[in-house]
Amino acid sequence: MQEWRERGDPLVIERTFGSRLFDADGRSYLDANASWWSSSLGHGHPRLVAALRRQAESLCHTPLAGIAHAPAAELAEALCRVAPAGLEHVFFSDDGSTAVEVAMKLALQFWAQQGRPERRAFVALEGAFHGETLGATALGGVEVFRRPFEGALLECHHLPPPLEPGSLDRCVDALERTLARDTRRIAAVVLEPVVQGAAGMRLYDPAYLRAARELCDRYDVLLVFDEVMSGYGRTGPLWACAHAGIAPDVLCTAKGLTAGILPMAATLTTRRVFEGFLGDPERAFYYGHTFCGNPLGAAVALEVLRVFEDEHVLERAKPKALRIARAFAAMAALPGVTSVRSLGMIGALDLAGDAGYLARAGWRVYAEARARGAYLRPLGNVVYVTPSLNIPDADLDRLLAIVHESVTAAAGGA
Repeated sequence: MQEWRERGDPLVIERTFGSRLFDADGRSYLDANASWWSSSLGHGHPRLVAALRRQAESLCHTPLAGIAHAPAAELAEALCRVAPAGLEHVFFSDDGSTAVEVAMKLALQFWAQQGRPERRAFVALEGAFHGETLGATALGGVEVFRRPFEGALLECHHLPPPLEPGSLDRCVDALERTLARDTRRIAAVVLEPVVQGAAGMRLYDPAYLRAARELCDRYDVLLVFDEVMSGYGRTGPLWACAHAGIAPDVLCTAKGLTAGILPMAATLTTRRVFEGFLGDPERAFYYGHTFCGNPLGAAVALEVLRVFEDEHVLERAKPKALRIARAFAAMAALPGVTSVRSLGMIGALDLAGDAGYLARAGWRVYAEARARGAYLRPLGNVVYVTPSLNIPDADLDRLLAIVHESVTAAAGGA
């Protein structure tokens, strides 16, 4: 905050449309990260705006407390149809953090009601990010986010992800040893499937997910996939866990759920977990959110799924993903670039120098990109793009050119 107070220069955005942000001075910026990975269908998609308007004319809000309404019920059914196999029940909440918080509380209460109250620890990956609420913070492996709250967090074992070539067996072995040693105490393994977003768009082998599924089955531990960022086509398929061909016991989704129009989230789970809450009233899951399943968000989320189907969003994103892959592969030769990677509608590169979330190298690229008409927020020394899945090809090509030019300029080459 000290630096922000002294030198902060925010973009003052007045309106958005498609892949662009427009500031108070009339300048236009390409939105390189789809407003923190949420505006998967761009800004102001006319069908989503129309769905929001229609719903607002009849029912803006009523709590799901002895009350039902069609948008929430229809959305729950639609989500279960497109979800990985076996996910049959839906709990609505507010955003990605609360979707994960729901998953954690479900796991803790489920095991307590199975006669296993000692199962209160979790397993996550080093570099993980699962949200900002206090429960979800325990899962986080980005130390700058976690460190201020040490001592107030649930127990979590942070294990290495298989990021380096040849590391898969070692990382799977670490997971197996942890589950074997602490089976009696572990409630769930929580993973960002295939890509660790806030850690710097770090990609890992889907085989790790298959191993995690097999080990969680063997030791009877719940497997939770946080698809808040990776879901809704960001990595190619609708869900990132499809790369591994497996399904979790619990899945968390937000961001793309309403394509960035409204805050809303959902936590999906299996019949086994759901049935663990049946019986006496005290076994219920008492975690009601005021805006849980709100009609406006539900109506928009339903329309998002229809747009994905009607406009063939995933299929049409494939050639755009190839454009991103080619552009970032070419940037591997730029001065100061140490590595590049891409998956689906994600492209990322690492810059030389200090690593970590507070590294400054990426911010030099941010400044160059902003001057050229792109909002390119870095993750420390990681420069990345996660544009809307339906970004026009001309805008995508211009965005990728700006990234190339900005990296070059920040390195002193232009």
